[in-house]
Amino acid sequence: MKNLMATYEAIEPAFGSSFYYSKYVQNANIKAHVWHYHPEIELVFVNGGTGKRQIGSHISYYTDGDLILIGSNLPHCGFTDDHTGNKNETVIQMKPGFLGETFMSLPEIKNILQLFERAKAGIAFGEETKKVIGEKIESMEGQPPLQRLLAIINILNELEHSKDYKILNAEGFALETQLQDNDRINMVFNYVKDNFREPIELEDMANMASMTVPSFCRYFKKVTNKTFTRFVNEYRIVHACKLLTEKQISIADVCYESGFNNFSHFNKSFKEFTGKSASHYRNELKAVVQ
Repeated sequence: MKNLMATYEAIEPAFGSSFYYSKYVQNANIKAHVWHYHPEIELVFVNGGTGKRQIGSHISYYTDGDLILIGSNLPHCGFTDDHTGNKNETVIQMKPGFLGETFMSLPEIKNILQLFERAKAGIAFGEETKKVIGEKIESMEGQPPLQRLLAIINILNELEHSKDYKILNAEGFALETQLQDNDRINMVFNYVKDNFREPIELEDMANMASMTVPSFCRYFKKVTNKTFTRFVNEYRIVHACKLLTEKQISIADVCYESGFNNFSHFNKSFKEFTGKSASHYRNELKAVVQ
């Protein structure tokens, strides 16, 4: 069995910088392809392409790139892979107090602190904000350290004022108060990510977490505000959305390749999660592309 323990990512800014900035060509950010966490707040701009968002207990599918802000110690997975089709990906990571205690206490920085508070649940920004801020993020690549610092402060301020966003874990994610459980929940997340196409037994997950089934169910619901079954089904549905978008295969094949072994259950789950049938979802997507 693979090593399913949580990955703690140690982040070191470049010499002369108070935060980490890196730009990756297409899907080159391979180190983030497992569930991981870190105390740094992370701002990610994916330029073009389609893929999965996996942040906390939230799982969804994005199209035409993404702009997301992830709070401190919020578990997440990478956003690009061999099939994403993005032009590039830019990642900015900063400690919550990266500007220094005195500077962070200034009244002018209040907006940024409010943004960091909302980011604890993960934030995805909409098309208008993504376009404007994405260009500014990419332009930071060739800037000298001071200009880059001023740029990120301006970007964070603009993000706080944006009305064009969605809170991803709107129902709550409670890991912040019990960081010692990061290893356990990340082990569960990684297992689901690697095995969602196969049957996943609740008893096996409880044993893996060294808990009884009732204790595991209570624990998972407390942390994610979702049942484990709902989490697995959502993961499978998001993968089905990906297949419906990227592959010209039958809906029955999409069902079974996504880990469902019952077509009627797949249809019911898909409609509950997306608000439409799988065929309607695919037809709408074709209309948008055309």
